[in-house]
Amino acid sequence: MSDLALYTWIGFAIFLVAMFALGFVSAKKTKSVSDFAIGGENLGPYVLGLSFAATYLSAATFLGYPGWSHDWGLSNLWLFLAIIGGGPIGVLMVAKKVRKLNTGQKSLSLPDWLGDFYNSDFLRVGSGLILLFNIFYISAQFVAGARIFEYLLGMSYKGGLVFIAVIVVLYVFGGGAYADIYTDAVQAVMMAVAGVFIFISGIVVFWKGSVTSTFEGISGKLAGQDGNLVQVFNPDSAHFSSLSLVTGAIVIQWAFASAPHLFNKVLGLKSEKDLGKMILTYVIAAAFSLFVLFGGIYSRAALGNSITAPDLALMEYAVWAFPAIIVAILGVVILAAAMSTTDGLFVSISTVFANDIFLKVLVKRGIVNVSESKAEKIALQISRLSVPLIGLVAFLIVLKPPAYMGDIMWIGISGVAAGTMGPILYAVYGKRKAHARAAEWSMISGLLSYLILYFGGIVPSTMMAGAIATFIGIATISVLAPLMKAPQAVNTETIEKTYNIN
Repeated sequence: MSDLALYTWIGFAIFLVAMFALGFVSAKKTKSVSDFAIGGENLGPYVLGLSFAATYLSAATFLGYPGWSHDWGLSNLWLFLAIIGGGPIGVLMVAKKVRKLNTGQKSLSLPDWLGDFYNSDFLRVGSGLILLFNIFYISAQFVAGARIFEYLLGMSYKGGLVFIAVIVVLYVFGGGAYADIYTDAVQAVMMAVAGVFIFISGIVVFWKGSVTSTFEGISGKLAGQDGNLVQVFNPDSAHFSSLSLVTGAIVIQWAFASAPHLFNKVLGLKSEKDLGKMILTYVIAAAFSLFVLFGGIYSRAALGNSITAPDLALMEYAVWAFPAIIVAILGVVILAAAMSTTDGLFVSISTVFANDIFLKVLVKRGIVNVSESKAEKIALQISRLSVPLIGLVAFLIVLKPPAYMGDIMWIGISGVAAGTMGPILYAVYGKRKAHARAAEWSMISGLLSYLILYFGGIVPSTMMAGAIATFIGIATISVLAPLMKAPQAVNTETIEKTYNIN
């Protein structure tokens, strides 16, 4: 066994022991669907802020996005602006009001929240089914884990895929949201430190006497290979070849801030007054982590276009620049990043089946006639049993490794945003509560638009297709809401007074 494989096994074993210990403790705290989904609304701002950052960024930040940097050069730095600009704006626009309204609603997930707000089971179940798009997102994280096991441990791609899938499924099966959030906080710190380390390492490796001269030297190496690599908009880039595509990337990152697995974090916050602390923590951790984008640029400058796959650009640079023990630590961080997002996605999707469909539709409407205590126990079992089924589907999607894991991930994100952002924004900013039919048509139009634009080949960029479809969904409810008289003409101020959430 090589030193690199040995160090990786040791590091990963230590990481797993720590994560499963937290998961075991969390499992003891998980007594209800509320605990499984959002940690019982009893979590602090710094833990949740770190968890939000870790879940938002995922392994795509350390494999997929540096792969884009490797192939598309400096134009991929637009992604930094899109994430740090679009994401926090989305959180600020939505999170505070959503958290306030949920004081009265006591919803456990995005579909639950929308269904309760609009009093629509169609919206609850429909938006819940839309969340199945996030299986693509889970698949992308499985790819990251498989790539790391393949590259550092010498496993086959399929063997690594099985290994990462089993680990995550067992972990989430036990702990739910408590395990998700507390371990994510640890993983976020690891990701932030790794991002800063990678950024500084390139300055040291390519040093030319000053920081300015160093980056000029790096740019010169890129330009010597391909002039497009140093362009502001690279015509070869799928997402950053024009200002319109950059705008689309910013918009979809803004919409992504209300993604279900992130939405759950906001609902889990113990005190609304701590929301600002949570957002600041998330922004700082995310910004530090995103410095890892330079790893792909350094890889291209050092190694040219000789790497085995774009998603491995960062690892190829690490092997070239660092001793084996540092490479192994970086590999463990990437595995942590994959797990930090995947467990949150599992929790959000499994909550759909247990809470949004079983408890809020089947039990509430008397379709399933059981006592409240028994229904709660059944729902918790549904939450846990759905986890391996979700994992199996995600596993099958990526049995054949994709060219870019980032593109697989954004298939899911864009589909969810397109179908849900219209109803969310109108709930938060509408002067009067919209009719449920208006919200339902917004969901349908946004989703269908995305399916036609992207899968019909009209817009090849997943981000741009998602951004356009999201605007269509928002426009739909904006037009229909004034035309359809809601059952109760209740404005936002009245809702807040009703729930006593001044």
